[in-house]
Amino acid sequence: MNFRSLEKTTKFGYLFYISYRGTKFHSFDENKDENSTKKTVKGEFIKILEELGVTWAKGVQQGGRTDGQVNARENILYINSNNKIDKIKLKEKFNEKINEMKIIKIEKTLPNLALPEMMAGRIYRYSYPSEKIRSAEEEILKRCDELTGTYDVSEFTDRKGQKLQEKIRRVEISYDNGALVFSGNSFMPKQVRIMSGYILTGEKKILPGKYLTLEKMILSKELEEIIIEDIFDVSEENVLRVEKIKDVYIFYVPKNKKGEVIGKNAGNIKSLREKYGKIIIKTI
Repeated sequence: MNFRSLEKTTKFGYLFYISYRGTKFHSFDENKDENSTKKTVKGEFIKILEELGVTWAKGVQQGGRTDGQVNARENILYINSNNKIDKIKLKEKFNEKINEMKIIKIEKTLPNLALPEMMAGRIYRYSYPSEKIRSAEEEILKRCDELTGTYDVSEFTDRKGQKLQEKIRRVEISYDNGALVFSGNSFMPKQVRIMSGYILTGEKKILPGKYLTLEKMILSKELEEIIIEDIFDVSEENVLRVEKIKDVYIFYVPKNKKGEVIGKNAGNIKSLREKYGKIIIKTI
């Protein structure tokens, strides 16, 4: 981490943890047709942020992409912004504007990340109606064990997936309270739905997306370590707000008080660093 650039930058990254009802959206990605009335997850997210005056650079990245009709209890969208974002107020204002999608929380992090590569895993749950399940529980458990592991999963994807160069995936499958739970680092297109078809019915067919939920995004350790936390138990004269990233404190001070915080011959900042360790001073 380049602390000097962090001290000077006004741009930060923001992780938006969102939930949504997939049945209320036509698809996930933005609609290329400007005249289309079809709602998409990413399109509605962008539209509402723009209405709230939030701007960003380099587009909106997603931690995981979901098919049409697929729900999400937790997905992540990421932006780089120069805006001074109040995470609590932005969450409240966003959630007032839409019922089908909600921001669960917002986390601040370093800018210019490649988000998909920084996801360590994803967890999906497929809850098929019991009257549609054709396999006995013993057979379901056997197939879960059979399909758990790291291998070429291309027999469980569609034509789009067959064209991908990387076909090796790691997946763990369990049967929990009548639902299948899939955990893995990444999944091929339709993989979970086709695997669910095989496990629950004995046929490698694509089951409906409306029964599938993206349960959780698992962050890599690298990403966890660069999330910027709000610190509320530090109080120093002329310091308006405090954040922390790893072992580095970020002190926000009024522009006209920066000299006082640093002190004559850097005496004050030296004392603060003896007390807290590494400190970056940013002006407001």
